[in-house]
Amino acid sequence: MKAKPITIWFVAALLVVGGAVLTVGLRANTESARYKVLEKSGKIEIREYAEHLVASTSMSGAGSNNSFGRLFRYISGENEDSKKISMTTPVFMPATADGRTTEMQFVVPADVAQSGAPAPSSKSVSLKRMPSGRYAAIRYGGRSNAKVQKERLAGLRAYLDKEGLEPVGNPLFAGYDPPWTPALLRRNEVLLRLR
Repeated sequence: MKAKPITIWFVAALLVVGGAVLTVGLRANTESARYKVLEKSGKIEIREYAEHLVASTSMSGAGSNNSFGRLFRYISGENEDSKKISMTTPVFMPATADGRTTEMQFVVPADVAQSGAPAPSSKSVSLKRMPSGRYAAIRYGGRSNAKVQKERLAGLRAYLDKEGLEPVGNPLFAGYDPPWTPALLRRNEVLLRLR
């Protein structure tokens, strides 16, 4: 029996609405890296970030799934205190100057960082500090990949050059959503620290 077109569209609409509700609910209930917006121009923001403690692991030769898995095991209790730690956003991915990602980082929740984050059990996970300071960020939706990241990075650098703002260090990519989030609802960013 052939499905009626109206039924297919209704089911598709229900899935999109359900995905949107789930995404908004997850974002609202998930702690995020703290920052204050200083200036805004379209999809570009100049932000003041507080210092953050991050759990970090290498992405070289391992791929993002293995890196994510190592960090997820750390927050799931694979640490010296066997302590479960809440997931936060975004997942940061520091990169080389040309945009090749080198690490994956989970932000440690503020209360855990203040009380003393447990040391990782695995030698492939370490705790680091993301320095405070001014960062320029460009936001974009959809699926993020190396090509899109490089395009957005070039756009952010062009904006900073036009505005006379000087970036320091390498780019930082950020993803805010779980893998099942529909592409239309995804939030991604490229950040550059400013002098």
